[in-house]
Amino acid sequence: MLKKCTLALVLAVFLAGSAHAAFPSRNFECIAPAGPGGGFDTTMRMVAKVLTEQKIVSRAMPVINKPGGGGGVALAYINAKKDPHTIAVYSPPLLLINLTGQTELSYKNVTPLAMLINDFGAFAVPKDSPYKTIGDLFDALKKDPKSVKLGGTSSPGSMDHIQFLHAAKAAGVDVKGITYIAFQGGEALANLLGGHIDVYTTGMAEVVAMLEAGDIRVLALTSPERIKNGPLSQIPTLKEEGVDAVFVNWRGIFGIPNMPKEAREYMEASLKKMTETPEWDEICQRNGWTKVFMGSSDFEKFLVKTNEEYKSLLETVGLYSQAK
Repeated sequence: MLKKCTLALVLAVFLAGSAHAAFPSRNFECIAPAGPGGGFDTTMRMVAKVLTEQKIVSRAMPVINKPGGGGGVALAYINAKKDPHTIAVYSPPLLLINLTGQTELSYKNVTPLAMLINDFGAFAVPKDSPYKTIGDLFDALKKDPKSVKLGGTSSPGSMDHIQFLHAAKAAGVDVKGITYIAFQGGEALANLLGGHIDVYTTGMAEVVAMLEAGDIRVLALTSPERIKNGPLSQIPTLKEEGVDAVFVNWRGIFGIPNMPKEAREYMEASLKKMTETPEWDEICQRNGWTKVFMGSSDFEKFLVKTNEEYKSLLETVGLYSQAK
């Protein structure tokens, strides 16, 4: 009887270990819910790069771009997947495209694995723009909200749009009259340089190259404090310019709905280990990202709370229209 019990115990331990060791069993599919060159693409590629080059994950992690619908196309794709080797990067649009009625899907249709970084918004104009400060821009909008054309790469009511509305509202602008044009990928920056829009609202990392080249001027950042290093350290925050507003672009990694426990735990542990590497530190510093690791359970609670906060903001500016 003792031998049978011992054998059963050994078998149970072996099977438990085998189940955990079974993931990952093949290459990953890493989804960036936008075109090449944007914040989603950059984040997903840097995550895959560090995880594989530092041998934290033993399988290949190719990045696949699935733009469209402000992230809705990728969200529908992930929601339909059954394979836990599919992961994606998301940020506020995961919540916003649901709250604005663009999709019935939401953060409840994916598995939060870990928050990795906080990024912040940037408001850029051409180098020869008449707007020298963010105050100049908001003054023009107060006089005539239709006099300024705003562009970004998120859909109307999503991140690029809402971060500007949040700042403009805090500055006393009637935000309902602002013209916003949504573009794909690098089209927004091209339209800014071509004079087809007056202001480009985007993430900080997306303006660094053009800022260094001298092609654009960045009027303000949505960070709570000034960036300490790099070219963005010369750019004032909204608060420094007298506008009491901060907008955080959190970014994290998500898995398929109802992701198996062993896969969820593996990815959470791998991502945590990644954030502790000097390579990740360097990437964050280069892009102006703030390292903020939050594990799966806490990330899920954060999403519930933040979803309510976004809903309140969208209701204020008349953009809340949740899909039924």
